[in-house]
Amino acid sequence: MQGANLSAVTEFILLGFSTIPHLQLMFFLLYLPMYLLTLLGNLLIVATIWREPSLHMPMHLFPCALSISEVLYTFAIIPRMLADLLSIHRSIALMACASQIFSFTFGFTHSFLLTVMGYDRYVAICHPLCYTVLRSPRGCACLVAWSWAGGSVMGLVVTSAIFYPTFCGPSVIHHSFCHTPPLVKLACGDNVSTVAMGVGLVCVTVLLGCCLLILLSYAFIVAAILRIPSAEGRHKAFSTCASHLTVVVVHCGFASVIYLKPKSPQSLEVDTLMGITYTVLIPFLSPIVFSLRNKELKNAMKKTFLNKFFLHSS
Repeated sequence: MQGANLSAVTEFILLGFSTIPHLQLMFFLLYLPMYLLTLLGNLLIVATIWREPSLHMPMHLFPCALSISEVLYTFAIIPRMLADLLSIHRSIALMACASQIFSFTFGFTHSFLLTVMGYDRYVAICHPLCYTVLRSPRGCACLVAWSWAGGSVMGLVVTSAIFYPTFCGPSVIHHSFCHTPPLVKLACGDNVSTVAMGVGLVCVTVLLGCCLLILLSYAFIVAAILRIPSAEGRHKAFSTCASHLTVVVVHCGFASVIYLKPKSPQSLEVDTLMGITYTVLIPFLSPIVFSLRNKELKNAMKKTFLNKFFLHSS
């Protein structure tokens, strides 16, 4: 390396979709309404569960915690990404980049909460007599607190590991926000490969570990449902899992493609598009799935907000 390239980087350039500038406005017009609807949907879920006492139980409080994590995660990344789609100057300071990486805390929390929700459904269906223990406010609060604590620790570990090495030129990130794989490529030093391997191992281990635990929970759930004699009873039991299972499949599916697929220099635009789609699409779909597939939550939303809206309008 030349001496000029060894100077420490204090800011990065987010390349994003600047290689296809004719599509940037289209992406902005696509992602902006999705982001606004994501905020609206998640905040509606949080407000409805908060205001409706009948929804103060784990099967509703866990989606509430999930919605909060998605609001914080998207707020840390998407507004800046949308501004960059309309901007010529896409530089981001080192500390701002570190804060975006740390926001993946909410991504880890998301995975832990989905795992806890799978355990909640397992206890409710396979051990209904023990469910009252988990259903207590104390038990619910402990599970949510441990999910948030685990996500925070993992986010801190990953952020510290990524920003431990020195960053050298060039300072161009081939993404629309500070993302782990393209950022690690900009680090220099003898231990960069070790850091990259360690960060990748942590992310993959958390993802696969959570997915395997959820699959294990549903293996027991399916076995228990098949033992229910009536078709109506089987349908009722499975319907309590449908929304959670749908979100898990979408979340794990997209995350697996992003983190487990082979990387190649020719796929930079594809990786960027997939990363942004995952960041925007999953939080956008989650409130839709939970509100449409959960009859109690949907009815509470109508009762709490829509009826009041029409009452004030008339």
